[in-house]
Amino acid sequence: MSHARTTLTVLHSTLAHRRSTRRQHLQLRRELAAYDTSAARADLNATVARHTPEQAEPVQRILTDLAYSRRR
Repeated sequence: MSHARTTLTVLHSTLAHRRSTRRQHLQLRRELAAYDTSAARADLNATVARHTPEQAEPVQRILTDLAYSRRR
């Protein structure tokens, strides 16, 4: 396989992975946005708090963004 072909294959693979990751992120954001009452968010926060900071960080980031969006 030529260098150019290998580079294109790697690029294609990388872009496909990024698209997939983005779709997953948007799906998680939609699911988290469905927790739309104070009680539901408190329950969700309690669930997230049981995880390690590394595990909880992506969810916390989305929840913070959603809370900011709700205030606008």
